[in-house]
Amino acid sequence: MSLVPNNYRNVLSAVRQVSEKCGRNADEVKLLVVSKTMPTELLQELYDECNVREFAENRVPELSGKVAALPKDIKWHFIGPIQSNKIRKIVQNAQFIHSVSAVDQISRLDRIAGEEGKTPEFLLEVNVSGEASKGGLRPDELPEAAAEAVKCTSAVWKGLMTMAPIDADDDFLNEIFSTLAGLKQDCEKRFNIELPELSMGMSGDFPVAIACGASIVRVGTRIFEGAV
Repeated sequence: MSLVPNNYRNVLSAVRQVSEKCGRNADEVKLLVVSKTMPTELLQELYDECNVREFAENRVPELSGKVAALPKDIKWHFIGPIQSNKIRKIVQNAQFIHSVSAVDQISRLDRIAGEEGKTPEFLLEVNVSGEASKGGLRPDELPEAAAEAVKCTSAVWKGLMTMAPIDADDDFLNEIFSTLAGLKQDCEKRFNIELPELSMGMSGDFPVAIACGASIVRVGTRIFEGAV
């Protein structure tokens, strides 16, 4: 037996404790296991021992392979950069897409989802920090993308996602995550809709993200630490 199930339980406990400390319900924040590069055997352990039913991948070939190899009731998330020619494969394999980052991706995603008879949920990725190495829409590009997202008839827009710089201090993290939360509220008011999801926070910064309103934290390193 590997360390992974115990690591997962420890992280889940930390997520719940932080949530409660922030005055949120213990089950209000989803711990999403980022399983990229990890062998299927470790995912199967989490499935069997911890009842984990949702995993996130960032490369289409690896996603497709794991979907084929693991139980069919798993809900797969795609969190990597999106190439237009890979959207159909993403739609065929993932039920939740975090990283839609261009207006033309939205319309293409919705069209392909309709052709495939799928209703994938998706988030618009926003590059709040402005890092050149990060993908995502600029905040000033979000209104146009949001206007396209609300037109979707097959794909379902659920909210926003961002990634913070690895070396950001707590003050900068708070600024980034609070800004994303504010952008979500702006979109809700502008289009008179409810967007339930904020995907933000990873292994090193999820406590700040939860305090700022994250509904999904994406954790891989702390869960698989010491296992491979």
